[in-house]
Amino acid sequence: MRDHFTIYGEQITSRLLIGSALYPSPAVMSEAIAAAGSQIVTVSLRRQQSAAAGDDFWQLIKATGLKVLPNTAGCHSVKEAVTLAHMCREVFATDWIKLELIGDEYNLQPDPFALLEATKILIDEGFKVLPYCTDDLVLCQRLADVGCEVLMPWGAPIGTGKGLLNKYNLKTIRERLPTLTLIVDAGLGLPSHACQALELGYDAVLLNSAIAGAGCPVTMSRAFKAAVTAGRLAYQAKAMPEKDVASPSTPTMGMPFWHQQ
Repeated sequence: MRDHFTIYGEQITSRLLIGSALYPSPAVMSEAIAAAGSQIVTVSLRRQQSAAAGDDFWQLIKATGLKVLPNTAGCHSVKEAVTLAHMCREVFATDWIKLELIGDEYNLQPDPFALLEATKILIDEGFKVLPYCTDDLVLCQRLADVGCEVLMPWGAPIGTGKGLLNKYNLKTIRERLPTLTLIVDAGLGLPSHACQALELGYDAVLLNSAIAGAGCPVTMSRAFKAAVTAGRLAYQAKAMPEKDVASPSTPTMGMPFWHQQ
C-alpha cells in the first residue's frame, strides 16, 4: 500500500502541496506544478487581476487535473475572510478552504484571535478549514477543539525563505497533536527546509515562493519533490539519537590483527 496521509478523509499520497502565484509565465507555472508531482494546488480568488486573465488562469488550473485548495489570501477581518470563503466555495465547488487572516502587515503573521473566530464560523457552516497559523501550541489546540482536522503552521513568515525558525515549537505541536494532519506552510526556501519538516513528522509542506521565485522553477520543483520523499523516509527510519561525545562507528576490540609482539 502506498504511503499516504488524509485531508478531511481524502487520501493524499503527494506530500508536496504547491501554489500558483508569482511564476514568470503561465507556461512555467504549468510545467513547475507538473514537475512537483503534487495532487493539490492552491489558488487565490481575490488576486486575479481581470475577468479575461482570470478565465485563462482557471483554464490552466483545470488543465492540471489537480484538486484545488482555494485560499483567503489578503483578508484582514473575520467578515472579509468568511465572505471570500463563501465566494470560493461557489466558484470552485469545494468545501475546502485554506484560511488566511493576516494580523500584521510587516511579517504577514496570522491574527490568532480572528483566525480562531473565523474558523469556528466556517466549520459551523460546513467548510473543511485548513487554517494558516503560527507555530503556537495553544492556538493549534484551540483550532483543533473547534473541529479542525488539518493545521498549517508556518516555518517562518511568508516569502522569507528562512526555513524552520523554531523546530522546538513545530516538534511540540507534532507530539501534542498526534492525530491531526499537519502541514508546514510558509517561509521555506530550500529543499532541505522541506526535508527537515518531514523529518519532524509533519505530513506535508505547502510551497509557492520557494519554487516560483527560483532561477529555474521547474528544476526547483523537482528538487522539493525529492526532498519531501527523503524527509518522509528519514522519519519512518527513525534517526539515531544525538550524543554529546564522539562515538566511533567501528568499535576497537583489542589490538590490530597485524600487531606483533
